Amino acid sequence: MIFDNINKVLILAPHPDDAEFGLGGTISKLIENGKEIYVVIFSLCEKSTPQNFAVGVIEQEMYASMERLKIPKENLIVYDFPVREFPAYRQEILEKMVEQKKIIQPDLVCIPSSSDIHQDHATINEEGKRAFKYNNLLGYEMPWNNFGFTSFVYNILESRHLNDKLDAIACYKSQMFRQYCSPEFITALATLRGCQVLNKHAESFELIRLISQ
Repeated sequence: MIFDNINKVLILAPHPDDAEFGLGGTISKLIENGKEIYVVIFSLCEKSTPQNFAVGVIEQEMYASMERLKIPKENLIVYDFPVREFPAYRQEILEKMVEQKKIIQPDLVCIPSSSDIHQDHATINEEGKRAFKYNNLLGYEMPWNNFGFTSFVYNILESRHLNDKLDAIACYKSQMFRQYCSPEFITALATLRGCQVLNKHAESFELIRLISQ
């Protein structure tokens, strides 16, 4: 299976919390199985800081969440492109991806799905496919941004993996006003995907490119 034959996984996350929402349970499972996980975050989203929170809180929440998922700090690469303005920085973003490709040399790259309509997510998807066109590529699911989603790859989760995802997302106290942050929603989606493949919980992915060795 695709996850069995890889050792280095690179996750391209437009913003803090995207990796956790899209594949937090899978991150937990992969780390448990001894895989190396790298996360590139392209914006710290300071302009999106909610009222009553200090600027910089999202960055601190991000580090707490990554620590909860046991991602080493040295495996976390953070840039600070302006949130909601990624299309204007397309070339610079592509160059950062190519740079990290040479450094990390991943076996698998996870990006926002092709059906994600958020402008920042769409840019990471498009430039990610350009930078990593010779890599295994999966698109992760964020239903509130997706116009349709092709669930062709499923990763079965145990309850502990889902709990790790829930705990990681709970680190983002500043985002708890968003409906999709609720444990009920996150669990319901994992249950739906699990039911589709006769298991209790799962995360699903868009299959963008799979290269057989």
